Amino acid sequence: MTHNSYRVVLQKEQLTFSAAHFITFGDNICERLHGHNYVVRCEVYGKLNEHGYVVDFIALRDALAEIGGSMDHRVLLPTKHQAICVRLKDNEVTATFEERRWIFPEEDCCLLPIGNTTAELLASHIADRLIERAASWAGPHIDRILVGVDENQGQWGECEVLLGS
Repeated sequence: MTHNSYRVVLQKEQLTFSAAHFITFGDNICERLHGHNYVVRCEVYGKLNEHGYVVDFIALRDALAEIGGSMDHRVLLPTKHQAICVRLKDNEVTATFEERRWIFPEEDCCLLPIGNTTAELLASHIADRLIERAASWAGPHIDRILVGVDENQGQWGECEVLLGS
């Protein structure tokens, strides 16, 4: 007896967000603050459910749009970076790296529980948030998800999460 596995891919024009960020390279190199128009795509792998599909496209799309929307038009700041210190006080966010310092209004920031705001770690963050919302779009028949984040028209970072079934 064979058991088919299926894959659905969701990549839509509305699954985008614009945000500013900076990342560090090596021990003491920190790039300048700059922005991207990020694109998000998602692949979901698994068996067909009782209705004959892997996942409800609309529910998955809406979950991804909500996650991306929370980062849209914000400065993305990592809260788990070893050398970037991010502090929130009096509705202001201060980020420091060595002698550099940035101050932003709290409402303009998205503080992310990641080590660096690379495309790969953004994909991981989105995957984690997506799994938290799984009750709205997934079932026990889902084996894995792959989330990709494109930061510059062909520069993708991806995160694959294997789900226990």
